[in-house]
Amino acid sequence: MKNLPILLLAMILPSELWSQPRKPATVAEIAAYNGPDREQLLYAGAKGEGKIVWYTSLAGDSYKAIARGFEAKFPGVRLEAYRAGGSELVPRMIEEAKAHRPIFDAVETTEDSLMIAKTSQLVRPYFSPYLDKYPDDAKERADKNLTFWTTIRESYLGFGYNKTQVSPHAVPKGFDGLLHPELKGKMGITLNESSAKVIGAMIKIKGEGFVKKLKSQEIKAYTVSSAALVDMIASGEIGASFHIFRNHALVSAAKGSSVGWIAMELVPTNSGGVALAAQPPHPHAALLLIDFLLHDAVKILDKFHYGHPTTDYGFKRWYQDRGRSLADLEADSARWEKLAKEITQR
Repeated sequence: MKNLPILLLAMILPSELWSQPRKPATVAEIAAYNGPDREQLLYAGAKGEGKIVWYTSLAGDSYKAIARGFEAKFPGVRLEAYRAGGSELVPRMIEEAKAHRPIFDAVETTEDSLMIAKTSQLVRPYFSPYLDKYPDDAKERADKNLTFWTTIRESYLGFGYNKTQVSPHAVPKGFDGLLHPELKGKMGITLNESSAKVIGAMIKIKGEGFVKKLKSQEIKAYTVSSAALVDMIASGEIGASFHIFRNHALVSAAKGSSVGWIAMELVPTNSGGVALAAQPPHPHAALLLIDFLLHDAVKILDKFHYGHPTTDYGFKRWYQDRGRSLADLEADSARWEKLAKEITQR
């Protein structure tokens, strides 16, 4: 007789209520949820949370356009974006974790920084219904069909030049072309990780001896950002550079400049992935944003000429950070940066 109330309740309530699965409650459950009502459940939870804090390394207006698109699609959920390079974001996240003061919900940054974040247990695996649309090498796989991060944008390094200063026959089709006599005294680079990565690509294709030959080309070194280097090419201050991002060149050309861009035999590729915080203060909103970044934001980033891992652009990409230890990456970067200094003039 003790079970009589339960039996009566079962007779009174519709069977659908008894068959409904339990809604996810913990962060781990929300991160792995794949029910048919996923978007509705996440949106309802996100509206209750009110906002999301997103750390990103996206530059210019691209991340602002994503924020506007997200808030337009999901009214009532405010997106607070904090923009910085990966080398700044990771220490910030580590300090927050040490202080037991979780702030960010989701992060978008470069793969090398995400590797550190994973090692430091700052991010956790997640599910998204859009993961199947991405190639396996664009995902850092975890157990149970989850991923630690997914690449959502790529930037490609190649030869950028001013079309009015470099004649068509002098535009290199490969690294050997950098030794063309017309380019002597016209090239400039920035001594940063971008130029170092292209040096690494040259070594991989042509060997270190080839890189040292570039010293005879009287390449000038500048202390400006990669984006500012494109502006210097557009203004005619320098004629060309071998480490120009494709998206920077396309944006400049779209504004009416004479900047051109061409890929070399091997194209160093900076990839930016999206990850979920290990302890997100707003977990529903975090997963809602991740789905948005994997699906809706693709078109937004395309407008800013970012590449996408599912698109073939006709050149060979080189993911120099992928599948290697941080110690090896740091050692190679130091060697490449040293060579960049040796072949340039101040």
